Amino acid sequence: MEELARLAGITVRTLRFYRERKLIPPPRREGRIAWYDDHHLARLNTITALLERGHTLNGIAELAEAFDHGRDVGELLGMDAPTEETPVRLTPGELADYFADDVTPENLAAAMDLGYLGVDGEEIVHISRRLLDVSSALVREGIPLAEVLRAGREVRAHTEAMADLFAGLILRHAPEEAVHRLRPLARSVVDAELSLSMDRRLNKQG
Repeated sequence: MEELARLAGITVRTLRFYRERKLIPPPRREGRIAWYDDHHLARLNTITALLERGHTLNGIAELAEAFDHGRDVGELLGMDAPTEETPVRLTPGELADYFADDVTPENLAAAMDLGYLGVDGEEIVHISRRLLDVSSALVREGIPLAEVLRAGREVRAHTEAMADLFAGLILRHAPEEAVHRLRPLARSVVDAELSLSMDRRLNKQG
């Protein structure tokens, strides 16, 4: 316990408090010896990063309890409603293959805060195969993952506004059974407008 606390940069008293609150899973025991591993250290680093981002211990405890029991992962990721996106299950090692040294506690906390990542037992769940592939491609091009996540938060705000616009338009003027049929058309409008906007911005800079 002393070694784990030292590596995590916290006191033993704080570590005991986290254990009592069930923020970290119990250690593996061999007789009177309790063994902690890299998963415990990663959880402690994530807790620290979430606290620094303004999350409360009660909120973190609720997430930790759900994650450790594999409960309602889809709901935690905001995927309890029908979606066209395909979630991806990854081991920690597979996630590192996508983002290498950018898999930091701070970036993990930011991705969880955005709803991109959740944990189901021993697996990490990413909300969207497309977002995962695009994010890793941007990182491979030299853009730091922290910047990609910051951009993702801004994009989220704009796309929420666009979704409200198109959902209102469709619901006002189309029968309910046409919603799923018209959804790809709304996406095509956004794709085309984004492409045209990129052309205008790049031509202006050129």
